[in-house]
Amino acid sequence: MHAMPPHAFVYLASQSPRRTQLLDQLGVAHRPLLPDRGEDTEGLEEEHRGELPLDYVRRVTLLKLNAARARLQRRRLTEAPILCADTTVSVGRRILGKPQGPEHAAEMLRALSGRTHRVMTCVVVGIGAQRLLDTSISRVHFAELSETTIQRYVDSGEPQGKAGAYAIQGRIAAWIDHIEGSYTGIMGLPLYETTTLLSRARVRLEL
Repeated sequence: MHAMPPHAFVYLASQSPRRTQLLDQLGVAHRPLLPDRGEDTEGLEEEHRGELPLDYVRRVTLLKLNAARARLQRRRLTEAPILCADTTVSVGRRILGKPQGPEHAAEMLRALSGRTHRVMTCVVVGIGAQRLLDTSISRVHFAELSETTIQRYVDSGEPQGKAGAYAIQGRIAAWIDHIEGSYTGIMGLPLYETTTLLSRARVRLEL
């Protein structure tokens, strides 16, 4: 009995250029599986009252996978594994999602200033009805941020569209004095966990 050949590519169901960049870094062939016009992608990220951050990030990631599977079937595309991810920043039990505007971004950055927070990125690979899931949890400590620093960072536009209102690979890195965990997980796609899941899903890896 012959073993099944590895999958030649994966669908990446993410609009994040950082996840595209990190998947390229692994040398994994991938194709975009982006939302159709009119899909309520923001609605997938709505919080449930009293929901813990870890439960939230896992639930949202699986919702993204369900939406991507429906997209694949609707478009009648070639079957292949689907990769989805979601990143959540939390201070204690408080979830810091994507800021709704400049003032909201500044409020989040004040909450992160001078303290440690968690960054959780959940990754799932779906193959047919099978779901392979893992979560990377990292801790990030910010130095004290002055109001001037916060305002300049908000004015740069970088916080928009970022969980917790910051991008670790951006200029705010100058005020991050310690991280514990996965740098790529904080960016949005933990490469160790992702590689492990793709290997289990029999995706061709050039490593």
